[in-house]
Amino acid sequence: MKKSYEPKDIAGKLAKAFLHNPLTPLLGIFLLAIGFIALQITPREEDPQIEISGGTIIVALPGATPKEVENVIVKPLERKIREIKGVEHIYGIAAKNVGIVNVMYYIGQNREISNLKLYDKVMQNMDLLPKNAMQPLIKPFDIDIDIPIMTVAFYSKDPKKVDQVALFKRVRDIQYEINRIENVAKTTLKGAKKEQFNVEVDLNKLSGYHLSMGQIMQALQSLATTVPDVKDKTKNNRLVIFGIKNAIESVEDLKNVIVAEYMGSPIYLKDVAKVERGYNIQDFRSAEVAFKEKDKFSKTIPQLTLTIAKLKGTNAVVIANDVLKRLKEYKEELEREGIGFIVTRNYGERANKAVNELVFHLLISIVIIAILLAFVLGWKESLIVTFTVPAIFAVTLFIAYLSGQTINRITLFAFLLSLGLLVDAAIIVIENIHRHLHAHDAVDKDMDEILIEATDEIGAPTNIATIAIILTMIPMAFVGGMMGQFMKPIPQNVPVALFASLVVAYIFTPYLSRLMIKKPKMHHHHHHFQHDSSKGDKK
Repeated sequence: MKKSYEPKDIAGKLAKAFLHNPLTPLLGIFLLAIGFIALQITPREEDPQIEISGGTIIVALPGATPKEVENVIVKPLERKIREIKGVEHIYGIAAKNVGIVNVMYYIGQNREISNLKLYDKVMQNMDLLPKNAMQPLIKPFDIDIDIPIMTVAFYSKDPKKVDQVALFKRVRDIQYEINRIENVAKTTLKGAKKEQFNVEVDLNKLSGYHLSMGQIMQALQSLATTVPDVKDKTKNNRLVIFGIKNAIESVEDLKNVIVAEYMGSPIYLKDVAKVERGYNIQDFRSAEVAFKEKDKFSKTIPQLTLTIAKLKGTNAVVIANDVLKRLKEYKEELEREGIGFIVTRNYGERANKAVNELVFHLLISIVIIAILLAFVLGWKESLIVTFTVPAIFAVTLFIAYLSGQTINRITLFAFLLSLGLLVDAAIIVIENIHRHLHAHDAVDKDMDEILIEATDEIGAPTNIATIAIILTMIPMAFVGGMMGQFMKPIPQNVPVALFASLVVAYIFTPYLSRLMIKKPKMHHHHHHFQHDSSKGDKK
């Protein structure tokens, strides 16, 4: 009895192990299922979130000139920070009373570790700072959560009914609610007008009473728990000083504050200044929303923008939908109060569109490959190769999900890039099976043996070719800087996809061929005898 073919390569061994295994179809279904689940649950973004780390150190030195600040604060700090590994740039700024040092690490440095190094370095060198310097303030950058995925503009439909201060208070409540949504990292309000008492001092009256600005400031500072800086903006001889919160209940209380004594009688604030309740007019920043009517921008209304940022590696689409759902709950209530809102940026929606569009293009590419193969090899062979593509992507997607990646333009670009390379292994296997089946001696061989031998035969060269392609992708992993971070999904995903393509091709191609492709019978038998004499001597 003829001995059955013994595979030498891993390709043939895999083919043999799975050819009659009842688990093979289950494995196929399982792979497709985990791929589909991974596609649904992997976080989606439009672009990959890039890790940028750095920070700012602020040291106040009251009464110092910029030159002094530079010599005793900025330069010593810069010198010490250069000792930290991984720092790319240091920018020092010396101003009156304050020194600021900005530190930027190389892209790709771990953010938490970088922040700790910076903090440690400053704290260890506190003794280098002059005696009267204040405690350094160290603020790390939060670049990855500073970029909002959504912005919502709130505006008052009737400024008489809802003024800027009332709008701010209402939106602040909504901000608090939105901040509680899962995976929302940070929310900010831009263009907000906060409530405060405004004191406009008349400089002419001051000189009449022989008072200085400092005396008034001291009198008010003792009342106010949070006093913003003095703003030196004089308008027709008046001066807005500051907003005062917390300590005083009404405008009347403030007007009756005694600021000094003049010739035995008290001088009240109302004698030298105009006091009113208003909003923080010393903040000159504002935001407006413009409405379009018949292709023309008709009116602009002051607005308040709420920005929402997400935590790194979370799903922009899900978070954006959660925020929209929460805003919908407020819609009627806000309508009644006379407040409108417009979503001015929705990154989640764009990310979803980008991902769905690329997935659609992947499907088109798979269909094109199927049609092409149907013409070249035959429709059954084409179907077999086409099945392997989703199975390979399923494995790749699942591994990408496990390794904490997100689906974004670059990940999908990596898939599109590897698509042409993926079908190689399956085409080589099916083509060799096709050749073996149509060979003159196929008639004497068992179908299983043909499948195993055909797969085994191409194992070694296919393995080498695939490993060579994988090795060409590896150097991309070592590209530094912003480009390296951006292109990282390519060396992370293409090698996985190529390796999966080998395994899938060796397991499923022979298995599906056994089910779908029949061995040509009669015609070849006849053919075989006709040419026997001529082929015999060649053997």
